[in-house]
Amino acid sequence: MMNTNVGTHVGMLIGVLDVGSYTAHLLVVNTRDAALSAVHRSKIPLRLIERIGPDGHLDQGCTDKVAQAVAASLSEAKRLGVREMFAYATAVIRDAPNRDEVIAQVQARTGVRLAVLPGETEATLTFLAARRWAGRESGSMALLNLGGGCLEVAFGHGDLPDFTACLPLGAGRLTREHIAHCGPLSSQQVTALRRHVSEGLRETAEYVKAQAPQTVLATSRTFQQLARLCGAAPQREGPHVPRRLNPGDLKKAQQRLVSLPVAQRAKLPGISKARARQAAVGAIVAHTTMKLAGINEVRICPWALREGVLLQHPAIAATARAVPSIGLLALQPWAPTSPALGPACPSMRRRRSAPSPGDIAA
Repeated sequence: MMNTNVGTHVGMLIGVLDVGSYTAHLLVVNTRDAALSAVHRSKIPLRLIERIGPDGHLDQGCTDKVAQAVAASLSEAKRLGVREMFAYATAVIRDAPNRDEVIAQVQARTGVRLAVLPGETEATLTFLAARRWAGRESGSMALLNLGGGCLEVAFGHGDLPDFTACLPLGAGRLTREHIAHCGPLSSQQVTALRRHVSEGLRETAEYVKAQAPQTVLATSRTFQQLARLCGAAPQREGPHVPRRLNPGDLKKAQQRLVSLPVAQRAKLPGISKARARQAAVGAIVAHTTMKLAGINEVRICPWALREGVLLQHPAIAATARAVPSIGLLALQPWAPTSPALGPACPSMRRRRSAPSPGDIAA
């Protein structure tokens, strides 16, 4: 999928390449645009979460797909005149036992060494993006980000979170680990999944519930698709249309999803064919999270990790109002033989200040 709106630019084009469980997503923006409107957006299907081995290893086919997607994305970035780019991999590669081998092969074939950010750092950047999207008037804020590999939760009063957690409760991960078929889920499977999620989430959910956030935002394609299934506006109506999700509607959606085989789920409003297999588990995780944390409603936020990374770029930070840095070094100029990488940042769970440059892991 590709969408380009190059036009005439006064500033510089920069990009971010997000290699995730299902797609390699390239987003290009202009540094003069604090709203981070997409100049170009493209997605290359990967579906790595469906090919991962029982022990989490990524096979050669996965590595080949990633390398091809990175090469194609960088070629597109060069064609557009992108000057700087940050490329990173998320949980499906970060948590693979053969992560280093995969990253080394991709670098050898493309010249790009994918950065790997700790999950808590991803949560911090996503929180920063969500806060900028919602505004400071949203008050104390909690963030839920349900990906293929992990569930990220954050809470804070300012631009950066006071608390972050990255939990191995991603919809794709739990589907792979607990559901071996493509049919409806049994009541025993649903109960077992709820119990598993509750056990892994309880401490984090209790913390969020005790904070009583004024605003709760949810990011990720999983939440977007569940909101659409529950009656929210389709994505074609644009990112500024309000979209909300409550536990009552989500419970009904969960019951509907678990009662259907994968092929039938893909025919429901908002549920894509690529994510239909994990949709039922995603609904269970989302509903359990909201219930345990005492959340009555979430607002769907279109900004997430990609926007959080872009907000760290000095040129965008200068255009936007006082964007705090979490310690990511400036993006390097993009060139075919010089990978545009930022270093990984240290993990954090509860944080109230940004790491110093000396804390940054190379």
